[in-house]
Amino acid sequence: MTDADGVKQEAFVDKWPRESQTPIVERYHTEIRKLVAERFAATGKTWEEAVNDPANELTREDFEKIEADLLATGYRFEVSAVVSLQEEPEKYKPLAAAPDSGEAHYDDEGRRIVGTGDNVFTAKDVTGTARFISTVEKVMEMLVEGVPEGTIAVIDDSGGTLTAPILADFAGVVCLGGTVRAHLGILTREHAVPCLMAAEIDGLTDGDEILVEYSKRAADAYADAETAAAQRARILKVSEGS
Repeated sequence: MTDADGVKQEAFVDKWPRESQTPIVERYHTEIRKLVAERFAATGKTWEEAVNDPANELTREDFEKIEADLLATGYRFEVSAVVSLQEEPEKYKPLAAAPDSGEAHYDDEGRRIVGTGDNVFTAKDVTGTARFISTVEKVMEMLVEGVPEGTIAVIDDSGGTLTAPILADFAGVVCLGGTVRAHLGILTREHAVPCLMAAEIDGLTDGDEILVEYSKRAADAYADAETAAAQRARILKVSEGS
């Protein structure tokens, strides 16, 4: 390729053309690649010369603009750590209250199905008390007074930082965000605490006695949508909370 003066220039070649696994990552990668290509074309230099020139480095402002353009579309990030929502609420989706659609579904034994989730690893089913934990204050209370026996923690935060000090004391975990690869999934596996990730709940309230099907096979991160849905473990309400 030559410029207007007949000087030969290198073309920018995308060496990683495959599509990213998620639309948001694909958006970021596309915008960054486009910006790099534009900057490179404007230099009139070889790739080796351009890439070693500090004047062509991407800046914090470049990345902030890409994020700002994304947020301007109305998109909001999923919360992976509660502190993110507290510090920058304009960037994140609000944490939803425990939903109750009123459309109850039951298993063969008459127990209401109050949720499903992706099992991190296969363990025994656990029966315990659902306790919603979403604040530092609640964690501090349990850290000082102890985690009640049989607590199945229902957590919004898939980052794992919030509950890390008391994580090993839970009988089980149900996380409303993330994936089996999220930080919380990794930590629960290391502590051998059964865990469901990406859980969806309906009709579950704090204090309910529940049974979680942790004996369900571990979720396959590469499964298609139909297979993934069939693999999800159930959360069954045994009795109402007091």
